[in-house]
Amino acid sequence: MKNLLVIACSALLLFSCKNEAQGKKENNKKTEMAMEKQNIYQFKVEDLSGNIFDFASLKGKKVIIVNTASKCGLTPQYKDLEAIYKEYKDKGFVIVGFPANNFASQEPGTNEEIASFCQLNYGVTFPMMDKVSVKGDDMCAIYQFLTQKEKNGLQDSNVEWNFQKYLINENGELVKVIAPKTLPTDPSVVDWIKA
Repeated sequence: MKNLLVIACSALLLFSCKNEAQGKKENNKKTEMAMEKQNIYQFKVEDLSGNIFDFASLKGKKVIIVNTASKCGLTPQYKDLEAIYKEYKDKGFVIVGFPANNFASQEPGTNEEIASFCQLNYGVTFPMMDKVSVKGDDMCAIYQFLTQKEKNGLQDSNVEWNFQKYLINENGELVKVIAPKTLPTDPSVVDWIKA
C-alpha cells in the first residue's frame, strides 16, 4: 500500500512538472509570436500641422526615426538629415522627426515655431511629427516601442540625447540604434540605407 502511494505521488509529480514545462514552452512561444508581430505600422501620430500620420503608409520603406531639438549643439544635423532624405527618398527611404524637449529644455517651441525653424534654417521637407516626450513617465507610445525589447524584439535602449536615430527596416522592425553624435551621413547609416 505504501509503495502504491509513493508510485502514485511520483506519477502525479512527474505529470505536474511535465505540464508546467509544457505551459512555459507555450507561454514562451506566445511571447515570441507577439514580439514578432509588433512593428511601427501599428502607430498613428499627429504631425506638426495636426494631421494624422499613419506609419502603415511606410510599409516597404526603410525609416529613420529621430528625436530633434532646435537649440542643441547637434541641431545642425537637420542639414545632414535633409541631405540624405533628398538623396534617397525616391529609393524607398524616409526620415520621421519627433521634436522633444526632454534634454536641457532644448526644444521649447510650439509646433508652429518648430515647423518655421526647420523650414527657414534647414529647408526640412521630411515628415516632422507633433512634439512628444521620448523618455520618462510620459514617454509616447512609439518611443516605448523603440526603447523596450519586449515591444521591439531587438533591444532595450535609452534615448541618450537629441538626435538619437532608430533604424527601421522595410518590414517595420527596429534593426539598429545610432548614437546622437553619429552624423546621419556616417557610413554606418548611409551603407544601411543603400543596402
